[in-house]
Amino acid sequence: MTKLMIGYIILTVIPISLLGYILYSQYTHSIEEQVGEYIPKLLEQANQNIDNQLNEIKQLPDSLYNSSQIIEVLRKDSYQSKSNLLKDTFNVNSYLSSSFLNGGYSGILGVFIQSKNRLFSSTKIPYSGLRLEPSSLPYGQDLDLKGQTQTILPYQTSLEFEGNPPYILFMRQLRDYENQENLGTILIAIDLSIFDNTLNTLKEENDSTIWITDEGGRITYHTDPALIGEVDHNLSNYPDINGSFRTTHDNQLISVESSQLTNWKLFHSIALSNLTKETNAVRTGSVIAFAIIVVLSVIISIILAWNVSNPLKKLTRLMKEVEKGNFNVDLPVNKMDEVGMLAKSFTSMIQEIDKLIKQNYQIELRQKDAELYALQSQINPHFMYNTLETIGYAVDDEEKEVVIRMVTILGRMLRYSLNNKDKLVPIASEVKNMKDYLTIQKFRFEDRIHFTIQEDVDMYQYYSPKFILQPIIENAIKYGLEELFECHIGIYIYQEADQICIKIKDNGPGIDENTLVKLKSSLNNDAIAGRDSSFGLINVHTRIAMIFGEQYGLEIHSEVNKGTEVIVKLPVVRDHEIRNLSGGEESA
Repeated sequence: MTKLMIGYIILTVIPISLLGYILYSQYTHSIEEQVGEYIPKLLEQANQNIDNQLNEIKQLPDSLYNSSQIIEVLRKDSYQSKSNLLKDTFNVNSYLSSSFLNGGYSGILGVFIQSKNRLFSSTKIPYSGLRLEPSSLPYGQDLDLKGQTQTILPYQTSLEFEGNPPYILFMRQLRDYENQENLGTILIAIDLSIFDNTLNTLKEENDSTIWITDEGGRITYHTDPALIGEVDHNLSNYPDINGSFRTTHDNQLISVESSQLTNWKLFHSIALSNLTKETNAVRTGSVIAFAIIVVLSVIISIILAWNVSNPLKKLTRLMKEVEKGNFNVDLPVNKMDEVGMLAKSFTSMIQEIDKLIKQNYQIELRQKDAELYALQSQINPHFMYNTLETIGYAVDDEEKEVVIRMVTILGRMLRYSLNNKDKLVPIASEVKNMKDYLTIQKFRFEDRIHFTIQEDVDMYQYYSPKFILQPIIENAIKYGLEELFECHIGIYIYQEADQICIKIKDNGPGIDENTLVKLKSSLNNDAIAGRDSSFGLINVHTRIAMIFGEQYGLEIHSEVNKGTEVIVKLPVVRDHEIRNLSGGEESA
């Protein structure tokens, strides 16, 4: 075993481990380089597209100067009537809707103009929170932005749209260049979903994260909308470069590109474990190297294992001989290694098993003899009590002849019961004991019991176990007299092929189908284990099966209200065959 393990480790485990580590390192490094070069190029292109979109939207307020009617409304300072205010509000709102919302700019959520305590607005979806009060927007309508466009994030204002879509506000001051005065402030709400089409290429990787931060590190766009407006606290830990770098704490590959128009930074992050793209050269080289190492390891392992396999094959053949019952085997192996120790242990084990089997076989034979004697040495105490009670009644009635006959029969039955000299007795002796039992019962129950015995074989020539008929007769009388006034029992002894059959038939109440099925099933179980020592049908069946084999025993037929028929099936056993069935010795 040590040789095989050392050879396998040297030729297989160590090379494959080293090769796998090297290939994995090269593979990871190759993927990092490819993605690290590829993603920044995509980010640069995406930044250009986003800048073009934002620049186009930032130029939209200039279209207001093309409408003299809107400029005149914004120049007005006050109104003489409320109807004029409503009219101006309707005109401006309609212009904003047609020029901004319906002018081909799908990313605009709404447009708002604050001018001289007036609020004009047009939105695609309902909004709330934007009012003329200073608290609703931290920028006044007279704020001088010096011609620049200010970006406002949702956390900086109370403006909310229905459904809470992520957005940013572009705020620009409206200037009356003819009169050199401020007309107000225009705010354009941009749905951040306009960036989705531009960033779709970057989202193709599974579990990749994309976000945009402003100059202060505030997140203006994120694949998780809930993070928009939060500060990217990791920004200070990132290198100030345009390109890719790898983080050590969470093993992420992060790419970054800055916008030339807004100075915003576009980030792309993906876990290195999700980079599954593999070059063909690495994959092919790995397969070839693995195949070569496996072939070499198999060849050398076969050579090393040959010295062990031969003795084991011999041991396998000997084990098959042992399975067939042949314990006279030996494995001559003179080696002092593990195989030699195994051969010696195997030989010692077989010898010990052979010895134990012989011992257990003798113990089992003696145990069965003891069980058989325990079964056949019992007499029903109720029968003894009832018989003695009947004799007592006869004595009281001064029936001397009846008393003498009953005492004579009872004495003969006791001698038959206590005589354990032979395991098997002539069938005539068993039938005689059964007839004595029925005679005593007839003395007791008089005309309620009738029995007949018909024999078609020479009962002195054939043998059977003792006390196999009396338990059957007891059941017939017990259940017959419970239901009927008269109990008729017929006993027929005949030979059928190579079997001696003793049929006991009664006119009792019979056995119902379910009970009969359970009784027949019980005949096939172990009747001795877990049971008391009283006689019964199952004990009789088990005794016969233990002595002669499972093909012999009891066969029961019964119909309700028609009686029961029990057939005792015995082999044809003659006098000269008794010694073989007794194991070659007489019982003491």
